[in-house]
Amino acid sequence: MKRILALSASLLVAFLYCAAAGIPTSNDLSYSRDTQDLDKLDSFIRVLQQNSNSAEMQYRLALAYSYAAEVAFEKHDKPKSETYAETGLAVAQKMVDANGKNASYHQLLGELCGQVIPANVLMGTIKYGKCAREEINTAIQLDPKLAIAYVSRGVGNYYLPPQMGGGPQLAIADFDKAIQLDPNLADAYMWKGIALRKLNKDEEAHQALSRAVQIDPNRIWAKEQLAKTPAK
Repeated sequence: MKRILALSASLLVAFLYCAAAGIPTSNDLSYSRDTQDLDKLDSFIRVLQQNSNSAEMQYRLALAYSYAAEVAFEKHDKPKSETYAETGLAVAQKMVDANGKNASYHQLLGELCGQVIPANVLMGTIKYGKCAREEINTAIQLDPKLAIAYVSRGVGNYYLPPQMGGGPQLAIADFDKAIQLDPNLADAYMWKGIALRKLNKDEEAHQALSRAVQIDPNRIWAKEQLAKTPAK
């Protein structure tokens, strides 16, 4: 009982410290991503850079870079997206080097490697394709139930041309696996909808995107994708 109380007290102290220091939670980061608030993500990155003295803070910093890369890409600024992703890579690589058994660390490193590629598909694939593929596959090997890892692999397959071993059909299989593991994972439905639309399956795409918006109504990009996808 004393041990539980001591643990609870330490967690409370950590929470109060983070709140006082303005350190963002993972929910803060995802909300800023959803609302495409790049300025807020930049401010979070600055705070986390000053407080990245633990594995959890380093993970949040790498996640903030990943979300910033995502938002910059959604706003059609590929060079800025590439810069965020490459900067976040260094943070994520340190995490993996320190703890190679953590599936989430490998997933995030693979995600960041993959986020570099859309800015320059040919050169990005040559330079970072192996990292993205191997790190995400490692994450899945370490934790076969890590749904977000299948989303990451699916996004990579979506952007990888079929002649290079990718394509939207292969991506959809990964998104379906992620949905099977976590039926409330909005990103899986969103990307499935985008991939289905690529295959001219607009009605199915509309259904998947509608589900994504239903799960996460704050996600601006999902709403934008839904708006330009005909129901029939």
